[in-house]
Amino acid sequence: MRRVRPGAASRGALTSVAAGNHYEEPKDLPRLWHVTLSVSGEHVPLPDLRQALEQLAHDHPFLLTSRYATDHAEIRYWEEARDLHDAAAVALRLWGEHRQSAGLPPWEIVGLEVIDRETYHHRIAEGYGPPPATPVGVHPF
Repeated sequence: MRRVRPGAASRGALTSVAAGNHYEEPKDLPRLWHVTLSVSGEHVPLPDLRQALEQLAHDHPFLLTSRYATDHAEIRYWEEARDLHDAAAVALRLWGEHRQSAGLPPWEIVGLEVIDRETYHHRIAEGYGPPPATPVGVHPF
């Protein structure tokens, strides 16, 4: 019986594998989606709303910007998701799931826009849509 040293078999001749003519990106990789979530409801004191939105941004630093008034708010952020359906599902749960922890008012979601990164940048370049969120943070309308 012949003894083989550990690792000796892996030192044989190297074999190359043809890569093909082109590379295709796997279809299930996450992509970036720009989300705008609009909520509204009964009037609440501005200091309380600002504090709640700041807490939400602290708990979830992916939030890019929030704008608010006594009876409505808009949250804009980037979401990483496999497809639009996944990004929208996360966005639709955001307000309700964090209502207690952040002290958000019991408002309803009245608008949702989810667009891919390319569309977002195309709109900005063409002068359509809201300008890039600057300054970042929580601000009154």
